[in-house]
Amino acid sequence: MENRRRNTAGHARTRGPRRPWIPRAVLFDRDGTLVHDVPYNRDPRLVRPMPDAARVLDELREAGIPTGVVSNQSGVGLGIISPDELDAVNARVEELLGPFDTWQVCPHGPDGRCRCRKPQPGLILAACAALGVAPSDALVIGDIGKDMEAARRAGARGVLVPTRVTRRQEVLEAPAVAGDLTSAIILAFGSRELVASEPLATGTGGAQ
Repeated sequence: MENRRRNTAGHARTRGPRRPWIPRAVLFDRDGTLVHDVPYNRDPRLVRPMPDAARVLDELREAGIPTGVVSNQSGVGLGIISPDELDAVNARVEELLGPFDTWQVCPHGPDGRCRCRKPQPGLILAACAALGVAPSDALVIGDIGKDMEAARRAGARGVLVPTRVTRRQEVLEAPAVAGDLTSAIILAFGSRELVASEPLATGTGGAQ
């Protein structure tokens, strides 16, 4: 079982039955997925995209697939980052990677009882509503288990792209794992074998 789930950089794996499926929208976590993670980043000059992020996004846009960002930004709620600083960093992300069709950001701290902070599904549900797609038609790509859990609760597909901060257990429990963004997209559009999760009722408790 352990060998079957082992991930190798640049490769992808799934578990579960194969079903033909092509996402109608792709939603990305920001820090650690689209750009290198800088904790509580308030400086646009520190934004550094992941190596293949720009190319992947360009290909999605050329294919007419809407893209969005779903990001926890607790630094705002904790008073570490101002809303203007957050906007400036997000603007820099778009300057480097191009425009996204929707941004959904949770500014609340980890102790808040909101329904948007991942692993709650609110950000994904809001992004899907803004894009006019069903959650089951959306692909969520992130680097930690909370991204995958939020996708599961929303009823969306999820692909984990691990980084140094990703826990081993999160990799083992992920519905699908890819070594990089390119492999994640190949997994979704090439093998077409991702399986949607059952949506969870959104009224279940607060974040974390």
